Amino acid sequence: MTCSPLRLRLDGDALVANWRLLRDMSEGAACGAAVKADGYGLGAREVVRRLAEAGCRDFFVALWSEARALADLGVPVSVLHGVRAEDMADRPANARPVLNTVEQVRRWREAGGGPCDVMVDTGMNRLGISAEDVAAGLLDGLAIETLMSHLACADEDVSLNGRQRAALAALGGRTSARRLSIANSAGIALGPDYAFDLTRPGIALYGGRQHAGHVAIRQVVTPEAQVVQRRRVRAGEIVGYNATFTAPRDMEVAILNLGYADGYLRCFSGKGLARLGEVVLPVIGRISMDLTAIAVDAAPALAEGDWVALDYALPETSALSGLSQYELLTGLGSRFERKWD
Repeated sequence: MTCSPLRLRLDGDALVANWRLLRDMSEGAACGAAVKADGYGLGAREVVRRLAEAGCRDFFVALWSEARALADLGVPVSVLHGVRAEDMADRPANARPVLNTVEQVRRWREAGGGPCDVMVDTGMNRLGISAEDVAAGLLDGLAIETLMSHLACADEDVSLNGRQRAALAALGGRTSARRLSIANSAGIALGPDYAFDLTRPGIALYGGRQHAGHVAIRQVVTPEAQVVQRRRVRAGEIVGYNATFTAPRDMEVAILNLGYADGYLRCFSGKGLARLGEVVLPVIGRISMDLTAIAVDAAPALAEGDWVALDYALPETSALSGLSQYELLTGLGSRFERKWD
């Protein structure tokens, strides 16, 4: 089998360490894992396998197709977008819906019910039934595992967090739900009042840091690319589209098998960094669809076919690029070979 000229180095020990840290920060609440979008781009099956071995017992995806892809692993999976009519015929036994609308509740009830989760809107106005729906008895008789909500601004110090937390707490004991849940990665760092019975981290599992409480979160993902060509560029010559870079002197340049089709976007043009060990190799010129140029005078031995790593620590790369930490992960393309250490 031909190997890709692109790979993601994935640190399985860091992934598990991050989950254990978030579990400990949850202070007695169960700690789950959001593995939607194919495990935030890392590969959901491998993420689930490692976290299940570490003790994680609650996993969250967005779609039923994602739940089906994990069905043979036998772990409990909650489907965050609920259940459409099209989903009713093919539902894995280990998966349950997070009901979000009055219509979804009706559909689930008419199909015979069964274990489910329910999302309640506490102020984000995105998904969820209302507290008034709960008071009116919409959920009466349902076998609810978790009544959950979602914080709109958990990564900010705003009063809305406390209002949302109080709104969910007020629903305690008013349904059959065995557990309450509101905290995502940033919500966990807001303190034990937000943990309730279950926390649902996502981005922090994969190296994202949004809060001072995340300082010990470890990097999980490092993109690496192979050199397609090494070339000499003379002083005054340009590199790449639109002549955005002109060589200030004679210099050595390497062209990488990497571009915006792979999620290494044009915003890294002239800003990104590659590394060969401890040697820093700056990105020069404009990133194109499949190719990126780096200055390699500091790496005289670097040759065609060699590999370099791209700086991709999520908080720092987010600040550099203007992209969210979520975009940085989920945008990494399918041409990367995922390699777990």
